[in-house]
Amino acid sequence: MKLAKRLILTTTALAAVTAGTLLSATVGQATPSQPARTGVEIPAALKVPDGNRLSGVFSAEGVQTYTCTDGAWKLLEPAATLSAKNDRSQRPVALHSRGPVWVSTVDGSAVTAAAVATSPKTGTIPELLLKSTATRGTGAFADVSYIQRLNTRGGVAPTTACTGTDQVSVPYSATYTFYKPAN
Repeated sequence: MKLAKRLILTTTALAAVTAGTLLSATVGQATPSQPARTGVEIPAALKVPDGNRLSGVFSAEGVQTYTCTDGAWKLLEPAATLSAKNDRSQRPVALHSRGPVWVSTVDGSAVTAAAVATSPKTGTIPELLLKSTATRGTGAFADVSYIQRLNTRGGVAPTTACTGTDQVSVPYSATYTFYKPAN
C-alpha cells in the first residue's frame, strides 16, 4: 500500500511539473570550454575535478517531497523537469527523480549519482556536487561523470511539526550542470 501511494505521489508530482512536449525537445550541448552559466561563483567544494568537460547546462523546476518520519520531515524524493538552459523556448528535455536519477526524454539516456560535496545556502536547499554511479544509453547522459546542482531556490523542508505519514511537496528550482570525462 505504501509503495503504491509513493508511486502515485511520484507520478503525480512528475506529471505536475512536466507540462509541454517532452518527446519533441532537443538537448542543448555546451562546449567543453564553456563555463557553467549560473550567474554565481561556484564554491570551491563543488568544483568538478580536472579531466572533465562541461557537456550540458539545464534549468530545473519541480518539487522536493518530504515525508514525516519519527516526527521529523525527511526527504523522500525530488521530482523535476529539466529544460535546456540555452533554449529560449525552455522545452523539457529530462526528468529528475529519486535515486537521484536524471533521464533524457529525448533519447532515453540516464545517469544516477550520489552527493560527494554540499554547500549550504540560507533559505534554500543546498548546492551539491554529485558523482555518477551509473549511466545508461548513448545519448545526452551517457558517460556523465559529475553533476552540479547550483542556483538553488526553495525546496526546504517545513519547520512545522509533523505526525503519522504526512507528506508535503515543496517547489524548488536549480541549475544542473553535467560533465563528462575530457578524454
